[in-house]
Amino acid sequence: MAVRSLSEVRRGRYMKSQRLKFENSLGIELAARLDFPDTAAPAAFALFSHCFTCNKDYKFIRQVARALTVRDIAVLCLDFTGLGESGGRFEDSNFNTSVADVISAANFLAETRQPPALLVGHSLGGTVMLAAAGELPGVRAVATINAPFEPVHIFHHFQAIEHRIEKEGAAEAMIGGKTFRITRQLLHDLRDRRMDAAIRNLDAALLILHAPLDETVDIDNAGRIFEAARHPKSFVALDRADHLLSREADARYAGEMIATWASRYFEPGVAPEEK
Repeated sequence: MAVRSLSEVRRGRYMKSQRLKFENSLGIELAARLDFPDTAAPAAFALFSHCFTCNKDYKFIRQVARALTVRDIAVLCLDFTGLGESGGRFEDSNFNTSVADVISAANFLAETRQPPALLVGHSLGGTVMLAAAGELPGVRAVATINAPFEPVHIFHHFQAIEHRIEKEGAAEAMIGGKTFRITRQLLHDLRDRRMDAAIRNLDAALLILHAPLDETVDIDNAGRIFEAARHPKSFVALDRADHLLSREADARYAGEMIATWASRYFEPGVAPEEK
């Protein structure tokens, strides 16, 4: 596996991008960006899922992907249903549809390139990846960034209107400066999903990255994920970082840690056997 210098990561060398479209299991067209290294055969392919109401083109996602491509890992970053450039309506989506979108993206990679060996998810996208991993036998490593232990954690975004949503079936919520229609079915889906079994039965190596000062998803969530998971599992503190890794140095550091850690599991004969 070729390893490039940190200066090359910062200049953005050795990464090419391609915009892609594919259909999910419901026939909805999803958008994705494939970032891949300047090499004929990447060492592995990864999937990256964004946070609740985010999209694949956030700056820090690009920076994390760039760090992975420097280690010859190609990265498919997708937009969930109703977000970014993907089709469908956000109000019709939920945690389960996001898991299904990840599986569709993995199938697309398997059909057109090769199955993903690494799953990376930020915030709720990390929780989604923990749930999806059990449906993707080719996955050898999973990395979460500032992820909640359970989907219900994001209720803080619309706690003030929860009663109205239950009563009227839907209501508008302002999240990250944008308005989203939150439905009763989304509330129930988030509330009903439990992650203990999925994390405990994870058949892949796990890396948990979390910012101790994260004010959106507190550090206790990382502890709960770590406690529920079996070995091999690792934890990296993103010291001084915020939830969205808004400093370039923090995003780059997270990407470099994931790339270095995950590369072990792409080597022939190395598998996450310790349980």
